[in-house]
Amino acid sequence: MRVAALDDDVDQLELTKYTLQAVGHDCHVFLDGESLLKELRRESYDLLVLDWSLPDMSGPEIVHWIRENLTERIPILFLTNRREERDIVEGLSCGADDFMIKPMRVGELVARVQALLRRVYAEPLPTEQVWGRYKFMPIGRRLEIDGKPVALTQKEFDIALFLFRNKGRLLSRRHLLESLWGSSNPPGTELMSRSLDTHISRIRSVLNLRPENGYRLSAVYGQGYRLESIGNEEHEADSRIEQEQD
Repeated sequence: MRVAALDDDVDQLELTKYTLQAVGHDCHVFLDGESLLKELRRESYDLLVLDWSLPDMSGPEIVHWIRENLTERIPILFLTNRREERDIVEGLSCGADDFMIKPMRVGELVARVQALLRRVYAEPLPTEQVWGRYKFMPIGRRLEIDGKPVALTQKEFDIALFLFRNKGRLLSRRHLLESLWGSSNPPGTELMSRSLDTHISRIRSVLNLRPENGYRLSAVYGQGYRLESIGNEEHEADSRIEQEQD
């Protein structure tokens, strides 16, 4: 999973990053609130770990901004020196999902992060997953539409399954590259970014991800891609718009 950690203590931040990376997460670090909020305007994350007292704004102010401005509900964990009951109540009331008191205990951080991720993101099924007409079988990387096999490359299958598992979320390009190419700073990133666009275009075409089939795979300029379910009413509205444009 892709995690953003915010703390003005460099040593604490490095320990948090090392701990989360050791259990398989990509962890991006920030030393002030404005840097994180600037990043959140264009990037997507699966979880945020926030300190409370920062040089430019407070943790609760950051949480308020996130809950008011981001459509996706990202799980948030406070990791802070604040320990009074009123602080815990304020932190959770402002929109955070969990609260952990420093000094950080490595095992506790891992357990709380894993618990939050399990709570928010469904565990993938071991054998197959079905969304309407689309049946994914991760073992063997096989896909069927209406019971008929569809030919995809391994990477196209991985991208398509990742999009369906995160249906409704706006996923930034870097989020997709890190999750599907397995590195926070992969070599040849620009080339892989163009490759991602090519894969997405083919997936949209081969899977026919269009409103008339119940889904829309759209590019959000300057940010990334979102796969959405389309209901009957929205599909009819899309059809009317297309007819008017014709």
